[in-house]
Amino acid sequence: MTAPLTSSSSIPLSSAASAPDGGTYTDLNGLAALKNAPMSPATIKAVSQQVEALFLQMMLKSMRDATDAAGAETASNETSMYQDMFDKQVALTLSKRQDLGISRLFERQLGGKAAPAPAAAGPAAPLRSGQTRAEADGHAAATSSTAATGEHAAEFVQKVLPTIQRAAQALGVNPLGMLAQAALETGWGQRMPRTADGSPSLNLFGVKAGDSWGGARAVADTVEISDGVATQRRTAFRAYGSIEDSVTDFAKLLSNSPRYREAVAAGGSAQSYVESIAKAGYATDPEYGNKLNQLLNSGTLRSALNARLVKL
Repeated sequence: MTAPLTSSSSIPLSSAASAPDGGTYTDLNGLAALKNAPMSPATIKAVSQQVEALFLQMMLKSMRDATDAAGAETASNETSMYQDMFDKQVALTLSKRQDLGISRLFERQLGGKAAPAPAAAGPAAPLRSGQTRAEADGHAAATSSTAATGEHAAEFVQKVLPTIQRAAQALGVNPLGMLAQAALETGWGQRMPRTADGSPSLNLFGVKAGDSWGGARAVADTVEISDGVATQRRTAFRAYGSIEDSVTDFAKLLSNSPRYREAVAAGGSAQSYVESIAKAGYATDPEYGNKLNQLLNSGTLRSALNARLVKL
């Protein structure tokens, strides 16, 4: 299962409309205007996106160099030039349509020098677990134990854990493994694909909508990784009417698919469950298992669970 970078109905490509914006990597006028723009929340956001784009560009270049070396194929200078142009534009586009967490770190650092302080941001563009090392690092930064993340995590656990517990009990697995997976896939419920009318898909586990799916859909950009090469695609995901529907459908997928038989069998241990679900190829991200493991053992999850117990 791959991670949607954004939904077609969410944040537009140029989200900082009030600030100068380089819509393409060749838009030198837009980039120059950023240097002279007054310090404002919109300008800070635009600058932070450009920094994140540079980080993504370096990551894409490293991946392509590694792929070229493994394939032992020498591309022409012209091909290399166009590939470099493509990588630069993909990096810039991803930084504007995706929240990897890197830009938000810069926003917080730069925002401390701006007056007045930026207003609280709304939900970020839909994001599930990333499919590259850069996205893994960005997601880890985004899910650090900040006050905002802690609040989202506590609310998310309070909302979804009872339903997950019932489904996990029926499957015979530890609910914490499923909870960690849902938290990672949705960014603690803050980043999910949205339907055409802008409604959240409530797809907690990133289940794709194949030809056999007759329900509502949420189409989003995703990054698939095959043989170490990342490819951007448009992907349809299932959309549900409730959290209960989402968890029930995911539980059916686990119980009916031979692919995840080992994950269910090992599910008595949350640790074994997350390792097995990653090994079964639930996501194309090679770091998927590590990210699940880190979240499962994170202080954020422990704090969210403790907060739920206090409310009970």
